[in-house]
Parts: sequence; C-alpha cells; structure tokens
Amino acid sequence: MNNEKYLAMLNILKNVFGFQAFRPNQETIISNIINKRDVFAVMPTGGGKSLCYQLPTMMMNGTTIVISPLISLMKDQVDAALENGISAAYLNSSSTHEEMCDTYRKLRSNILKLLYIAPERYAMQNFIETLRTIPLSLFAIDEAHCISEWGHDFRPDYMSLTNITSLFPHVPIASFTATATSIVQDDIIDKLNLRSPYIVRASFNRQNLFYHVREKIDIEAEIIKFILEHPNDPGIIYRTTRDSVIKLADFLVCHGIKALPYHAGMTMIDRKNNQDAFNNDEATVIVATIAFGMGIDKSNVRYVIHADLPKNIESYYQETGRAGRDGELANCILYYGRGDIPKIRYFIDQITDDKERSIAIEKLNHTIRYALHNVCRRKKLLEYFGEDYPAQNCKACDICVGIIEKIDITIDAQILMSAMMRTGLRFGITYLIDIVTGANTKRIREFGHDKIKTYGAGKDKDKDKRYWRFLVDELLAQEIIYQDGNEYPVLKITKKGYNVLYGFDEVTALKKEEKIEESENTADICIRSYDEVLFERLRLLRKKIADKHDVPPYIIFSDKTLHDMCRYYPTTIIDMRKISGIGEIKLKRYGLDFVNEMKTYLDENPKNNYMGPPPLSTNIVKERVKGETIEKTYQLFKQGLNVEEIAKKRDLVIPTIIGHLEKLIRAGRDIEIDRLIDTDKRKAVEELFSSQLSWELRPIIEYFNNTVSYDEAKIVRAFMQHETSIRISEV
Repeated sequence: MNNEKYLAMLNILKNVFGFQAFRPNQETIISNIINKRDVFAVMPTGGGKSLCYQLPTMMMNGTTIVISPLISLMKDQVDAALENGISAAYLNSSSTHEEMCDTYRKLRSNILKLLYIAPERYAMQNFIETLRTIPLSLFAIDEAHCISEWGHDFRPDYMSLTNITSLFPHVPIASFTATATSIVQDDIIDKLNLRSPYIVRASFNRQNLFYHVREKIDIEAEIIKFILEHPNDPGIIYRTTRDSVIKLADFLVCHGIKALPYHAGMTMIDRKNNQDAFNNDEATVIVATIAFGMGIDKSNVRYVIHADLPKNIESYYQETGRAGRDGELANCILYYGRGDIPKIRYFIDQITDDKERSIAIEKLNHTIRYALHNVCRRKKLLEYFGEDYPAQNCKACDICVGIIEKIDITIDAQILMSAMMRTGLRFGITYLIDIVTGANTKRIREFGHDKIKTYGAGKDKDKDKRYWRFLVDELLAQEIIYQDGNEYPVLKITKKGYNVLYGFDEVTALKKEEKIEESENTADICIRSYDEVLFERLRLLRKKIADKHDVPPYIIFSDKTLHDMCRYYPTTIIDMRKISGIGEIKLKRYGLDFVNEMKTYLDENPKNNYMGPPPLSTNIVKERVKGETIEKTYQLFKQGLNVEEIAKKRDLVIPTIIGHLEKLIRAGRDIEIDRLIDTDKRKAVEELFSSQLSWELRPIIEYFNNTVSYDEAKIVRAFMQHETSIRISEV
C-alpha cells in the first residue's frame, strides 16, 4: 500500500470511527482487502471485525455486501454505521415493502456503501441478477463457520454462498468467524472457494474477560448475590430449559432486579420486545436459553453467567464472548454441577448418526474437563482452539488469582477405588460416596455393603460429603477413574487408577480458595478507576439521546468511551476529540451535550480529583495495579480516616473509595455505616428502596431533592443488598 492510501486509511480511522490506532490484525486485513485479496479471519468477539470491512468500503468504489444470519443484529449494525456517517441499509424479512423499494433504489443508484443481507436473500436469483448490474467492492461474510458441517452452528442456507467467486470473479471476499478450529477453517476456505486468501488466526485470548468456575450449590442464591454486588451492570444468564429461564427471571424480579426472560417458546414479538429492552438499557438482565445471543451487538454486557453446563467449548466461548465487547473488564461465570451431564447426554443420545453423536460426546467431555481441572481457565480454553498460552499465571481467572494449595489425595483415592472394587464396579457416584461416608441407607444394608472394609472409612473427612464429591471430580478429571454407561453411569478404574490403587503411583490435587478482591486486582487487565457517579449521569444523558434517535444507547457511545470521559473529564470539544470512539460526526451531534454535562458536574463536585485532559492517544487506558487493593481502603477506614482523607492519601477519586466501601460492605466486612450517613437519613433511604422494589439510584436522589448524595445512596444500597443476600442464603 502506498503512503497516500495509508494516510487516507488512518484519517478514516480517526475521523469516521474515532480511534487513534488499530487493534491487532485490523491494519493488515484492511490493507489486503483494499488490494482486492480474499481474506479469511478468525477474530474473537469484540476484536473489531466490523471495522475490517467497513473502513475499506470507504476507500473502494461500489457497495459492500455483508452477509450475516443475524437478522436481529442488522438494524443495530446499520444504525451504528449511519451514526458514523456511512451510507448503509439492510434487506431482510423485517423490512416493509416501502423500505425495500427505497433500499433497492439506493443500491441501483450506487448510494449505499454497506448493504446487510441474510444468506437466504443472496440465494434468490432475482437478487443475484440485481447485484450483477451494480458496482460491488466486497463480499463480507460474517459468522462464516455456519457454512461448515464441522462447525457448531452449521446452516444449510450458507451453502448458497459457494458460487460467489464464479458469479463475481473480480470481487474480493472477506470471511470472518469468532470460533473455528483448524478443521473448520480449511472447510470454510474450501466451501467458499477463496482464492489464495490472506489468513489471520487472531488470538482467542480475550484479555478483559475474567473466568470463574463455581460449584453449583443453591444456584439462585449465588446468582442474586453476584448481581447485587454488580448493580446496574447489564448481564446475560444462560439456562438450559425454558422452565428454568422463567423461574429464575421471576425470582430476580421479586428481588428488585430488572430481569426479562428469552426462550424459543415465546412469541417472536415478545422475544423482540425483551431483546430491545435489554439493548436499550431498560432491562438489566436477560435470562435466556441459547436461543438468545447471536443477534446481540450490545457492547456493554458486563457479565455472562452459565447457570447450567454448556454442551461444548465452542458454544461456551461464543456465549462468554458476548461480555465485554467494548474492551472493559467483564466476568464470565460457569456454575458446574454433575447433575447437568445426564441432561445433556439425553439429548446427545437422540442423535441417530453414530459419528455425529460421538463428536458431540467428545465435545461435552472437553467442557467437563474445562470445569473440573484446577489449571488456568484461559490456558485450557486457548488449548482447545490450538493456541498456546505461555504465561504461568493469567491473573484473570479464579485459579490464577486464588490461593492454591497442593494436597496429597492418594489415600482417599485408594479408599474410594477400594469401595468401587469391593462393590463389583457396579455403582455410581452418589452410592459410593454414601458407602465411604458411612451412610445408613436401606439400599446399602440390603446389598450388605455396610459390612465391607471401606464402609465409613471416610466419614471423619467430610460429613456433608462435599469433599468426596470434589475427590471424585478430581479423579475423573485426571482420568484415574471414568464413568461407564449413559442413563445410569457407573464408576470404573483406568489403568492409571490401578497404579494408584496398588501403591505404585501417587495422586495430588490443587485446592483453591478465592480472594475477596479478585475482581479488584486483576493486574494486567485491571482498568484505571473512573468516576462512577459521573458515569451514571452520562449514562442517563446517553439514554435520553438514544431514545430520541430510536437506537440502543451503545450506538451513541460505548461504555468504554463514557469511562474515558469519566477518567479525563474533557470539558472542551478539543479534549472530547481525543477520547477514543468519538468520530467527527458524533462529535458534532453529541459532543457539546456531554461537555456541558461534565462542566455542570465538576461545578457541583469540586472535591473530585481532576486528572486533566486526555493524552493525544487514549486507545490504551489500562494500567497495572501496583499491589494496592480494597484492603488498603479498609485499613485506612478502620484507622478513622473519612472518605475524603482516604481518597487524598491514596491519590484516588472519591467515587473509587466509595466503590471500595461498597464491595467491603457486601463482603460482610465491619464498616460503621453511621460514619458515612446520618442515621435518620439512612432509615428514610432504606424505606424508599424497599417501597420502590428497585435498586436504582436516580429515583432516590430525585425524591430527596438532592439532599441525599449518590455516595450516601450507594452505601445504604450496599448494606441492604448484603442483608438481602444473607436472608436468601438462609432460606
């Protein structure tokens, strides 16, 4: 690419999209597309693939045809392009006759730079004939794994795309997917007949995602506790069945959470309304089956929870990838319970094709091993996609930030396997745990297993049997033992297991404890603090503007862009131009509104630390946390310092200290609330929170006519949420 084109490319990146620099792989992909070379790119969700075809479209003659199965996503993508000043439209079954006529007119007049269609539209002969009469710059194929029968989401409609190269030999093709093994990659390239494509396999590592796996015990109480610790954060919770979706959504609503269900049994209108409410920040949580998500472009999802075991790693990776698309920190939590396995196996066993069923079982086993192995979650995920993660500690998963203790489990493993042998290798997990813990059951007595040597040998180890469940899971994960059978699986011993049983080998396990401050101190990915009170004000302003323009709030500005505003307080248009994600069109439309809001806020809150205008390039706003945690705030508070004094001593803004105190309160630490808010005022705020059945702060502030501050309301809310989580866990 010559220097003139390169400068033009950088100019569009800054002035149209508002970015100072490219993300990894974007520049080379765009350069190859501009040079009319086919491209195959595996890029993780949130990796910026849409820019890879939108930017070159601005530099090429003709229209880019974007083929995607996500009809529900097309409007958002078109709205986002229009907000950046790019002429775009879509054609799908939701379009009215008048809208279709207008789109075809623009297409034939060479007005459109981007046209989004579904693969079914491309398969229509009359549409192909229309395309052959207009100048085309590019075919961009999204979710390209849908063309591969080896992929996890094969769609026959994608097979119509196999003739693009023969019908349009001079138009390059750029195909994108977020999940593709090497087998799927080769199949996609072959099916699409890509011509010596430039191939990119970007890292599958989503650095801003924090991975947790937790034991599935009292799932509703666990989930409500997490949500109460992350108020106002948008999140997705996946469940396997429609009934569990409805039950959990109702449970959350009863506890003041703005939650909505989403499953295939709902009408199309109800699904659309609930999805729109989530996109538009009118609902905080979506509880859904896997029917939800493929059409979601919402950039500010702060967590994805799997309340049930996913059936394969590809689905899990894709679904967790819906969190943190804006690059900000997000949580991915998987609740693992062995009871989920038979439910998934039941559906797998309905598959008639032996090969397909065998592949599904192996994929399920990969998911189980991911959940059970006490090794870095990130390393296990990346290994599945053929990528090596060299670091010993990712500092962003429950294993790596937990306190790890290596324990010898050889004797206990021998006790369990001895019980298996003495009962003829004919029984399952629950029965064998009952034997080693000395359970007095009718079944054990009838079989005479209360007389065997290992009966009750482990009863002093763990009376509630959790230790022995942990031991069984660990032995399964290390392939010491295995399950045999489908509907009623029994435990068997492997060759490796016999070596342990007879004393030739030892076996150890890693036992972890999670730190309270894990999400506060994730080193390489911890994001610099931002003014949370200002963020709430800017979020409301964004919502007001979005409603006026009939688009989701994240289309106006992403959370990442708002966070940068709340770090640097840009109070002039010139400073706003330096914030990542603000192009010239958006700056003209919305810049002054946000500048004025920040000026007003700073006038009202002179105590807040002003960090000065942002640097010339703010595409990297992350910094390493140098050993400081919320514990330091706690110690200073216990020494008698007030919030302002702690903020000054720690060189942090006041809202960050309030955020620390909120987390400490929810964790049950000893925080004297009377030092933070007057007693009578606190009781009045508590009454209002209880009456409004919601944890929103704005109604509290408005009701008390600003005599209660956001910080005070947050502290009261944290105390009430802690008490609520205690009550739920006691039920």
